[in-house]
Amino acid sequence: MMGPRPVLVLSQNMKRESGRKVQTGNITAAKTIADIIRTCLGPRAMMKMLLDPMGGIVMTNDGNAILREIQVQHPAAKSMIEISRTQDEEVGDGTTSVIILAGEMLSVAEHFLEQQMHPTVIIGAYRKALDDMISILKKIGTPVDVNNKEMMLKIIKSAINTKAINRWSDLACSIALDAVKTVEFEENGRKEIDIKKYAKVEKIPGGFSEDSCVLRGIMVNKDVTHPRMRRLIKNPRIVLLDCSLEYKKGESQTDIEITREEDFARILQMEEEYIQQICEDLMRVKPDLVITEKGISDLAQHYLMRANITAIRRVRKTDNNRIARACGARIVSRTDELREEDVGTGARLFEVKKIGDEYFAFITDCKDPKACTIVLRGASKEILAEVERNLQDAMQVCRNVLIDPQLVPGGGATEMAVSHALTEKSKGMTGVEQWPYRAVAQALEVIPRTLIQNCGASTIRVLTSLRAKHTQEGSQTWGVNGESGALVDMKDLGIWEPLAVKLQTYKTAVETAVLLLRIDDIVSGHKKKGDDQSKQPAAPEATAQE
Repeated sequence: MMGPRPVLVLSQNMKRESGRKVQTGNITAAKTIADIIRTCLGPRAMMKMLLDPMGGIVMTNDGNAILREIQVQHPAAKSMIEISRTQDEEVGDGTTSVIILAGEMLSVAEHFLEQQMHPTVIIGAYRKALDDMISILKKIGTPVDVNNKEMMLKIIKSAINTKAINRWSDLACSIALDAVKTVEFEENGRKEIDIKKYAKVEKIPGGFSEDSCVLRGIMVNKDVTHPRMRRLIKNPRIVLLDCSLEYKKGESQTDIEITREEDFARILQMEEEYIQQICEDLMRVKPDLVITEKGISDLAQHYLMRANITAIRRVRKTDNNRIARACGARIVSRTDELREEDVGTGARLFEVKKIGDEYFAFITDCKDPKACTIVLRGASKEILAEVERNLQDAMQVCRNVLIDPQLVPGGGATEMAVSHALTEKSKGMTGVEQWPYRAVAQALEVIPRTLIQNCGASTIRVLTSLRAKHTQEGSQTWGVNGESGALVDMKDLGIWEPLAVKLQTYKTAVETAVLLLRIDDIVSGHKKKGDDQSKQPAAPEATAQE
């Protein structure tokens, strides 16, 4: 008699892992990702050099930029990478800390899982701790006067100090502040600061980094269409179009049969008349400068040149929107609908300059620009790319402060204060939940600890004295000086971070930890043969630059 046959539920080529194994695997993956990024925190951060598959090089210490380039196959590691992206999109700063925190939250949970504590108990404690963390943060937060320029520069400076451009931090801070103040836009009491759309960063290799500046206006990488057009116009009247100044052709192939010769001449004449009509529509509002997103035919160029109108063609839609915001023009889709109020007169100067071997058109000196271009100069493309990333972070920080003017001390001081408060609170708790709750408090210490490690001071000694410091009254602003590893009062050092960034960091980190602890089963479609080595979560290789 045959024994009972094994029942196959999942198809043959599926792989299933469940229980403790999955949780340990997830935690290890999260810790691996956190370890890659750990050296990128603080003012003494190391850079990572990544080669993408195309052979391009990325050199950066921005957590998000590093993780974007790394190819990972472990699902838990993928979700860790996702959170750094969310952090970048939401608040634009704190991408490194959020990964380190989430990794640490998971690694303190490992101990409880080994003691057979149920994940939901740990999750419950984490949730409770998160609510308390948020309320403690709001207590620590101090309001800031947005119009106080020195204070704003200090805040941006503390965001920039951890980046590669801290050598020109004063310049970078003022650039970021100017740019954000320019694009700040209020209507019906709603503040809108859209950095992505209206503050364009143009990178021009060459020159010195000190030459970088914010233009009171817009720069586009275009030259005038006809060599004899004016390249310098004072107080130009600007017309923006998004239609082409050419004869309309059929969308698909159009066949015209011509029997008489005169008809052909008639067709050519119609084309000419059409273009002449368009140009006359334009000349009616007496512009000095016509910018269109589409093409301009040779004939139209000829007419415009005779009327002494400068034309620029094939400008990107986003650039056109920026020019519209800067000089007050409206973008018109049809030339026959042009009216006087569509003409932009806000700019005082239009000129075309040659930088390096390319021509750039500048529309500058605007009266009240609501959009701007940041010109970055530097030695090489890689450096410029890194400087641009750092500037984006600085502008995001500035934007966060303008929208929510609350600050918390930086340099690990906030983490220590929150950690201390949580530890005190956990003493009054009963039952099993108090242990994971206390573990969250320990996990927070990873930020000051990493800061101390990165600048090579003695971790245990400094951290113990910092803990002791925080038990005293009124020393919530004490943290680690990331340059030297000594204890300092962040108030004196002037290192502040926006509350929005911190809140987002904590929320994202705890939520991710909770999410990954919840998982107890991974079912994956098995790959073809020869893929057995892919079972281990391979740590991606990142090369740190000395």
